[in-house]
Amino acid sequence: MTEKAEFAQRLREAMAHAGYPVRPVVLEREFNTRYWGRSVTLQGVRRWLRGEAIPSQDKLQVLADWLGVEPEVLRFGDRVRRSVQERRQRWDEGLGFMERETLEAFLSLPAPQRKIVREVILTFAKASRPPDA
Repeated sequence: MTEKAEFAQRLREAMAHAGYPVRPVVLEREFNTRYWGRSVTLQGVRRWLRGEAIPSQDKLQVLADWLGVEPEVLRFGDRVRRSVQERRQRWDEGLGFMERETLEAFLSLPAPQRKIVREVILTFAKASRPPDA
């Protein structure tokens, strides 16, 4: 299934879950009452529902707010959110107090000093790698 078709499926499911009929006229009316930019045409929303187009980020945000879903889930699916959560969990679990304290101090430095510290750390990391890595 293509990215556009997957988006269309998520949009249809979100509309149905929110209690709206999955019809272009409903989507056009509900979207345009919430969007402050230029109105979207019936043909445009029909293309969203058919999997022929994906709305721009500002329109996606309005759709997500209206339908009560996260914009990234509507756009990319739940697997992206799960992947981000898994990475964040690994990051959080891998840091102890000393590492967190060091990162906080690093983040409080001015940008030029952060750049120098970063270069030093990367140099140490490169020097400590085994020769075949």
